[in-house]
Amino acid sequence: MAGVGIGTVSRVINNHPSVRAETRARVQQAMEHLGYAPNPHARRVAGGRSYTVSVLLPFVATEFYTRLIEGLEATLSEERYDLALFPLITPKRLERYLRSNTLAYQTDGLIVASYDLTEHFVGGQFPTDRPVVLVDARNPNYDSVFMDNFLGGKLAAEYLARFPGELFFITVEEDIDRIFSHTVFAERRAGFQQGAALAGRTVNPDQIFNTRLSAEGGRLALQSFLRHYKLPFNIFAGADLIALGVLEEVERLGLKLGHDVRLLGFDGQPWTAQHGLSTLAQPVEAMGARAAGLLLERLQNRRAEARQVRFEPHLIERASTLGAQVIESR
Repeated sequence: MAGVGIGTVSRVINNHPSVRAETRARVQQAMEHLGYAPNPHARRVAGGRSYTVSVLLPFVATEFYTRLIEGLEATLSEERYDLALFPLITPKRLERYLRSNTLAYQTDGLIVASYDLTEHFVGGQFPTDRPVVLVDARNPNYDSVFMDNFLGGKLAAEYLARFPGELFFITVEEDIDRIFSHTVFAERRAGFQQGAALAGRTVNPDQIFNTRLSAEGGRLALQSFLRHYKLPFNIFAGADLIALGVLEEVERLGLKLGHDVRLLGFDGQPWTAQHGLSTLAQPVEAMGARAAGLLLERLQNRRAEARQVRFEPHLIERASTLGAQVIESR
């Protein structure tokens, strides 16, 4: 119907750049008229690929990973790849993915979020010949897209050290974190401690609170700090979700946000603006999109040197650190 060969139709379906615009339009019009839709199963058989990418990530139902998946999917879907999610969640589930025969290693490629699993493999290599990309983590032997979490912690301490009162940090340690030597929250903590030291401020062990990734953890942290120290407080919450719990507890206790308690989060979740939460924002969707792009490039060229793509957080100041009156005066 379009007056072209099968190869041209294939190139149009696969968005090949060599097809002229008028030819592409003619093929697309014929597809629409005929009600044609590509058969993904036939495509996989003919191409010798699964057109599926495995994603190993700690959790699924959190804002950070929802946004990360959106970034991955936006890029991979353009090439009509599907995602297969494999949540780690617990050390027991992790053991499943340390075996080379697991389904996660049978797809066309692998994206691993937040943890460098090579710590647990002999020789420090993933047990697969498929391309692997790390996101929110890094390894010099693999393409990696990562946030500079040490810098984020350092920036948080330098910023909060400008205000009167003690410095505090709320960090996250899930069960699975304990079996890895490097985690994003450990890096934020190390950066925060260095930043505080450079600012001439002391951070004692009881000024750091370990908790689960939840709003309840933020509430418990503030209660703990109040038992041992006097206001005002300058608190860096290692994730916006934890900061939300601190905000709720500040309101419950009748404390003045931005004066009695200055609070800085991390992530830059969309809802932080509504709550007036200062935060160190990270471009989660962009990180996901870049990781997906690296994987697609790696599928075409497996011999290239491993690439390291570094992102930096940026500070967004709001009422939780500056106070409502200062914001209004601006």
